[in-house]
Amino acid sequence: MKALCWEGVGKLSVQDVPEPAIHGAGDAIVRVRASSVCGSDLHLINGYLPAMREGDILGHEFMGEIVEVGPGVEKLRLGDRVVVGSVLACGGCWYCRTGQYSLCDNSNPQPNFTEKLWGHAPAGIIGYSHAAGGFAGSHAEYVRVPFADIGSFKVPEGVPDDAAVFASDAMPTGWMAADFCNLQGGEVVAVWGAGGVGQMAARSAQILGAQRVIVIDRLPDRLSTAADRLGVETIDYSQVDVLDTLREMTGGRGPDACIEAVGMEAHDTGPAYAYDRIKQAVRLQTDRPTAVRQAIMACRKGGTVSIVGVFSGFVDKFPLGAAMNKALVLRMGQMHAQRYIPMLLERLANKEIDPGYLATHPLPLQDGPRGYEIFEKKQDGCLRSVLHPAAA
Repeated sequence: MKALCWEGVGKLSVQDVPEPAIHGAGDAIVRVRASSVCGSDLHLINGYLPAMREGDILGHEFMGEIVEVGPGVEKLRLGDRVVVGSVLACGGCWYCRTGQYSLCDNSNPQPNFTEKLWGHAPAGIIGYSHAAGGFAGSHAEYVRVPFADIGSFKVPEGVPDDAAVFASDAMPTGWMAADFCNLQGGEVVAVWGAGGVGQMAARSAQILGAQRVIVIDRLPDRLSTAADRLGVETIDYSQVDVLDTLREMTGGRGPDACIEAVGMEAHDTGPAYAYDRIKQAVRLQTDRPTAVRQAIMACRKGGTVSIVGVFSGFVDKFPLGAAMNKALVLRMGQMHAQRYIPMLLERLANKEIDPGYLATHPLPLQDGPRGYEIFEKKQDGCLRSVLHPAAA
């Protein structure tokens, strides 16, 4: 079969690889119908997560059709159109039983790297390096899905593939970001990042009761899309000082909650950004925490900072004093797919959320390298490239 593979830092190619096979009783094989690029994939491609191997298949946000199941699969049938949560979970460990699926004890078969780096190993993630289990990714014609009954969900009739695909990752990640804010109604929420996850976080905050949502980015097309599609307020951080502007917009108080949806390759202007780029390049820090710093400094006293952008290791100039002395609540993590996806599919079917507009660049799998180039370089108004293996 064809698959989009990592060949080295910054190098991708479509290759012929063996088709996946059933390994465990709970496995399913999915014929991929749509597989979206994701900002966190860029961390893998660019070498910031040092657990990739040449030939690894990329991709973790996808939906498709069940074509084979293991003998232990009970809920799925051949031909079912499903969306698959990118984070794998066994469904039976303590973390899964308490709804903390991305912390599953049993879905990551290669825990040594992350145990040494983070103290404990989180769940496995499809297509997300050998630190996350070494599972082959979804930018392929077929993909093996472990724990298929737990993490695969039937797509309601009438929901298009290019909308359903975002229920795999962008939607549940955005919803969890807003859920972490513990909104009661009437709040001001600021969201750093107007990509797919940031826009889904903004929409989720609206549904959960935020009175005002302010989205921060530098790309005019993304900011205008967020304003037009979601009715949010926007800030272009390349034109104004974010902290001063947020204070002015909130009467000096600051947002009640701040969501960071950018991650370890955050962009900024000014000397602090140059400092972060240099330290990351020479590996004196692994991540650029620009947006995290701003979120902590901007948030009102007693507010919440929710972090769903992906980080891998260590950062410098973390404003711990501000977080402590302002009594901030910090919430963060990989999304709990199995907790949120069923509810989000219902909202998709009811048209309460419509993420289909994120799929600005539908492409055949063969154009995967170009899809990532367009996405990374923010060309042609790209929000997401979505790869279709069956397309010519």
